[in-house]
Amino acid sequence: MFTIPGNIIERRAYTSRIEPFIRKPIIKVFTGQRRVGKSYMLFQIIKKILNEEPDANIIYINHEDLQYDFLVTAADLVAYIKSKSVSEKVNYIFIDEIQEIPEFEKAIRSLLLDNQNDIYITGSNAKLLSGEFATFLGGRTVEIRVYSLSYSEFLQFHKKEDSEESLEQYFLYGGLPFLVNLNLTDEIVFEYLKNIYNTIVYRDVVTRHNLRNTHFLEQLIRFLADNTGSLFSSKSISDFLKSQKVMIPHNQVQSYNGYLSDAFLLNRVLRYDIQGKRIFETGEKYYFEDIGIRNAIIGYKPDDKAKIIENVVCNELLFRGYDIKTGWKKGHETDFIATKNNEKIYVQVALLLDSKETVRREFGNLLEIDDNYPKMVITADKNYRNTIDGIEHKNIRSFLMEAI
Repeated sequence: MFTIPGNIIERRAYTSRIEPFIRKPIIKVFTGQRRVGKSYMLFQIIKKILNEEPDANIIYINHEDLQYDFLVTAADLVAYIKSKSVSEKVNYIFIDEIQEIPEFEKAIRSLLLDNQNDIYITGSNAKLLSGEFATFLGGRTVEIRVYSLSYSEFLQFHKKEDSEESLEQYFLYGGLPFLVNLNLTDEIVFEYLKNIYNTIVYRDVVTRHNLRNTHFLEQLIRFLADNTGSLFSSKSISDFLKSQKVMIPHNQVQSYNGYLSDAFLLNRVLRYDIQGKRIFETGEKYYFEDIGIRNAIIGYKPDDKAKIIENVVCNELLFRGYDIKTGWKKGHETDFIATKNNEKIYVQVALLLDSKETVRREFGNLLEIDDNYPKMVITADKNYRNTIDGIEHKNIRSFLMEAI
C-alpha cells in the first residue's frame, strides 16, 4: 500500500482543470518533463477522491518503483490491476510513467472497456498520445501538460514574497518543485539540476532512441542553451557546429532537436508568417522547459539576462494555456504570438528600453501588425510607461504576477 506524501502543495491551476473529468469514462493524461510534479498531481487527485470517498478503491502503480518491476508487459499490467479491482465499485487507477511499459496502449484500451475504471496516467514523452494510443482510444483522453513552477507558484512553494530578490532566485534556479526541499545555494541546486538533466538526456533521449553520438548531443544542447530564443534552422545549427569542428548533417540535427522536445527538455516555437498566415517550413526557436536546468548546463551569466527573461515569458505563456509561435512580417520578428480560445496577444520581450532605438525597434515591430488584438512589450525596467502608441509596456515582475 502506498502512502500519500504529507507535504503536498496544491497546484490549483491544474487540479481545477482535471476536476470536471473525475469519475468520467475518459483517460486523464498528465505529460511533462521529469520532476515537474506529475506524480504529485496524481497524489492531489487521490487525496481529493479519498476526502470525498474514504473507502475508495485506489490502485496506484509507479513503474519507477522497484516493487513494480514485475510489470514488464501490457498483459502483466492488466492482470495486476484486475487482481486489485473491486466489482460493482469505481476503481481509481493511477499509473505513473506509463511509457516504461511496452505497448501500454493495449493495456489502457482493455481497461477502458470497463466503465467502472477511472484512469489517470503520467508520461515523460510528448509522443505518449500519438500513434497507436490515439488510434486505439479515439479521442477518449484529456491531456494536461504539467510545467515547471510558474513564478507565482515558486513564491507559493518557497513561502516567499514577490520581490526583486525572489525574482532573481527564480531566474537563477528555475521552478522544479523539489527545490523546496533544498537550500537555495548554487552548489546544492545546480548539483541537483545536473542530475535531473542527465536523467532526461540519457534515459529519455539516448536510451529511448538508441543514440550513439552522445558527444554531439551534448554539444547541441549547450549550443541551444547558449542561444536560447535565437531564430535558426537545423541547417544553420549544422553549419555553425561544423565551424567548431563538429561534423553533423542538418537532418540529424533536426532529429535530435525533435528528441529533446519530445522529452520536454526544450519547448520548440515555430515561425509564423503574420502577413501570409502560414507556418514557415524552416526557422524556429527553442526555450528550456526549466530555466534552472539551462543555467546548470552553461552557467548563469549577467549578459544572458535578456535571454533568460524571454525564456521565462515563454514558459509563463505556456503555463497560462497559450499556444505560442514566433511572428514574422516584412523581415521583422515578433517574439511571441500567443493564442488561446481563438483570441491572440502579441508579445515582445527586451531587457531594458535604454535607448530611443530600442524603443523604436521593440514597439515598431508591433505597430506594423494591423489588427486589434492586444500587444505588449515586457521588460525589466523599474520605471515604465503604461502604454506607448497604444501598446502596453509591462514590467516582468508585474506580468508574472498577473492573475491567470
